[in-house]
Amino acid sequence: MAETVSSPDPTSQLTHCEAVLLTADPPRRSQLAFWRPDGSPPVAPVPSEPAPPGAAGELAVALPGEDGTVGAVTVPALLLTMDEALPVLTRARAARTGTAAEFWGAVALFALRLTAQGRLLPGLSPEDHDAWRLGPLDSEDTETLAGLAAAMPPYAHAVPLPSRTDGEPLRLPTPQARLRAFLDAVADTLPRTPAAPLAVGGAAFAERETRPAPELRRWAEGVAAGHDAGVRLSLRIEVEGLTEGGGDAAPRFRGVLQVHSLTDTTVVADAAEVWAGSSPVSDRFGPRVRTDALLTLRRAAGVWGALGPLLSAAVPDALELADEEIAELLGSSVASALAATGVQVLWPRELAKSLTSRAVISPEDADGEAHGPFGAGGDGSGPPSLLSPEALLSFNWRFAIGDQEVSRAELEQIAEAGRPVVRLRDRWVLVDPDAVRKAHKRQDQKVAVLDALGSVLTGATEQDGEQVEVQATGWLEELRARLADPEGQDRDPVSPPAALQATLRDYQLRGLDWLHRMTSLGLGACLADDMGLGKTITLISLHLKRQERTGTAGPTLVVCPTSLMGNWQREIERFAPGTPVRRYHGASRSLEALADGEFVLTTYGTMRLDAERLRTPSPEAPWGMVVADEAQHVKNSLSATAKALRTIPARARVALTGTPVENNLSELWSILDWTTPSLLGRLGTFRRRYADAAEGGADPAATERLARLVRPFLLRRHKTDPGIAPELPPKTETDRAVSLTAEQAGLYEAVVRESLAELSGTEGFTRRGLVVRLLTSLKQICNHPAQYLKEEDRPRLPGRSGKLELLDELLDTILAEDAGVLVFTQYVQMARLLERHLATRGVPTQFLHGGTPVAEREDMVRRFQEGSVPVFLLSLKAAGTGLNLTKAEHVIHFDRWWNPAVEAQATDRAYRIGQTRPVQVHRLITEGTIEDRIAGMLRRKQALADAVLGSGEGALTELSDAELAELVELRRDER
Repeated sequence: MAETVSSPDPTSQLTHCEAVLLTADPPRRSQLAFWRPDGSPPVAPVPSEPAPPGAAGELAVALPGEDGTVGAVTVPALLLTMDEALPVLTRARAARTGTAAEFWGAVALFALRLTAQGRLLPGLSPEDHDAWRLGPLDSEDTETLAGLAAAMPPYAHAVPLPSRTDGEPLRLPTPQARLRAFLDAVADTLPRTPAAPLAVGGAAFAERETRPAPELRRWAEGVAAGHDAGVRLSLRIEVEGLTEGGGDAAPRFRGVLQVHSLTDTTVVADAAEVWAGSSPVSDRFGPRVRTDALLTLRRAAGVWGALGPLLSAAVPDALELADEEIAELLGSSVASALAATGVQVLWPRELAKSLTSRAVISPEDADGEAHGPFGAGGDGSGPPSLLSPEALLSFNWRFAIGDQEVSRAELEQIAEAGRPVVRLRDRWVLVDPDAVRKAHKRQDQKVAVLDALGSVLTGATEQDGEQVEVQATGWLEELRARLADPEGQDRDPVSPPAALQATLRDYQLRGLDWLHRMTSLGLGACLADDMGLGKTITLISLHLKRQERTGTAGPTLVVCPTSLMGNWQREIERFAPGTPVRRYHGASRSLEALADGEFVLTTYGTMRLDAERLRTPSPEAPWGMVVADEAQHVKNSLSATAKALRTIPARARVALTGTPVENNLSELWSILDWTTPSLLGRLGTFRRRYADAAEGGADPAATERLARLVRPFLLRRHKTDPGIAPELPPKTETDRAVSLTAEQAGLYEAVVRESLAELSGTEGFTRRGLVVRLLTSLKQICNHPAQYLKEEDRPRLPGRSGKLELLDELLDTILAEDAGVLVFTQYVQMARLLERHLATRGVPTQFLHGGTPVAEREDMVRRFQEGSVPVFLLSLKAAGTGLNLTKAEHVIHFDRWWNPAVEAQATDRAYRIGQTRPVQVHRLITEGTIEDRIAGMLRRKQALADAVLGSGEGALTELSDAELAELVELRRDER
């Protein structure tokens, strides 16, 4: 048995180890050896955890001693390839472990930064293998390397000992040599994909295989000679013919070549002075300065042909540049290409100004008068029509060159000039003509309020693939500031409604204030508090509060799962006595004589069938509010249920859910696009701008923009948040491992063998269907052979399942303590078998599933809460949400639902407000099986974008034959 919180990741243990670089030819075959100075193994064995990658063995290393001598030691070590080692090193750097692994982690981050900048050079290794290395390095990079070399800890100097020695004293290589070898190992590992720049030397530079390529030696020596130059160059742009009096003569451009030392950033001179030897620093460039400068210049001329005349000149001193060439240099592509070759473009500081654009969204109408949604009291009670899709705002562009704002008329003059140097208010400025033309095309326009609000909240909008700053003014800026603080911690919340017969907790009162403020503004909202924090009573309070004003009063339609209708009715009758409530469900459902402040409860299925009838409940009383409870039911925007819900109009829309995202961010889009249509744009645009980058973790800026956009419309509080639910008792989650019986193991291996053979060579829907069948069969075998074999006529149950034996043991202990227990399974058939088995043992049970009538469900909940039935068997899909079962002190997940959010919701049937006793969660897992492997993934990876866990079994259908075999094989050594 292992508690979830204490399960270590074996690879994480390596972050506290020392690390030795084992160089190889080519560099991509280099390895990192992780070891401990005390002689213990680098990774302690962990039961039920997979071993980390790599090869274990003994390593003889030469180590520096405290007295400056070099000694030798043999230690157990784990060898990782560079691919495997880089994640460990970066984690060691973040953890500040003080080990050699942390140092190499710092070097790895430096190498990754240079690689991301495209600073990679192709060449050949000493043994004629194709190899990438990092370069060219500028003066800043050289300083960084020098600092790393000076900071190298003693154990980072360690090197592996050769198998034979010649009796000579042990010597360690210089820190610079070790650093360069590490950098080249990283550089030669990362770019080997089909997307690598193949033109440099053929397909070899994209392959991981090692094969000699001596035919590339002369080409590689030429590349190396050019890139290993000891100098870098710059092109200083000079502008001649500028007159202070405002003359109209066209300025002339001249590019002057400068030479810079790589080893000393203060050493710089014009190329003409270097060639003539007249510079005071000429002798500090070294004897190869001319050759090195020409090699760098030749490389630069290859990417920008305008430099060609300098190569043919006796002295490469300067060249005249046309307007078109200056415009090319002002663009980012040419400048970046030159920088990659070691040539930097330097512009006159007094002239070079960047053109910037920003959008100002103004709520002022044509007569200049600002109208807003806030009344005199500023309570957000103004006319909500201003936030309707029909309302329009002014979207105006503002331009600036440097710190000087430019009018539209001035921008037109600059665009008409079409030159890189123009006069602006008696001053010459240097601007990119392409940037000016792009800005000139941007026109002021009118935008819908919700479209504008999205840009204002994120602070940016996308124009022509570019992120442009957005600023709001007037009441729109006031609205943005209010929305940015969802709970309004700095102001007094709204008072509870007078008709509410309950005392709201502080966080519930803040939630009510937020919901009231959002709906009063005409905006929708999603209350995404954890299960059990009282979303129902908060919504009842909102309904009562909205009845206090004529503009927001009206009946409320609540759409919820069938199992929750009874709970809603009881809560309304308890906390809002006198408020009419009806169930719109069943054959006799009707909306006749609908009262103005009435609650109408219906199910998602009924709503889908009667959407047309629900659109207009009555001419006198349109819906004041529509509520989607357990809103994850409409997470698929293309489903018939979601489409039907969107057709029902209301003054306000509120979604309630404890899991706004179960699999991916498209589900969040679906919910919020219903509550506040158009806020997040179209789904495709939303995924491109935000979701893809946020789910993959590749763009932190996109993730932050998404958070700023979504946060005001989604209030998310957890039970563990400070001050939310301090009265909740502790919760312990334990994975309980069981062994397969001999019968289970035989069935498991037979199904794996036969299914993999059947899968071989299949594809498409046929393959996906076979994979799903395989996974289902294995999960059923892990539960009980009788479930897999579909034994329905008095099956023999005891002695055939490790899980059933453990369940019996747990129930004996739980029932002896007079405690209640929830047993969840995703299979109705398995629950029937458990019900039959426990009946033969004399254990009182009841079973709730999707076919249980509503009235009977409510009776079951009552009996369990009263303690009449101590064991409650539940279908996970039918009973995983909405029920209040705080009598339970134990929750048993008999089988695993491969989505942690769904399991957490089921657990929250017991662990919720009102629970006064500690809750123990038991997850039954069969050792060595697919359940064991999935459990490990669930412990280590619960990130949103994880391909397997986020999409459940659906993602597993896309695995290759080898990957699938690795996942499902029975590992008897783990049992």
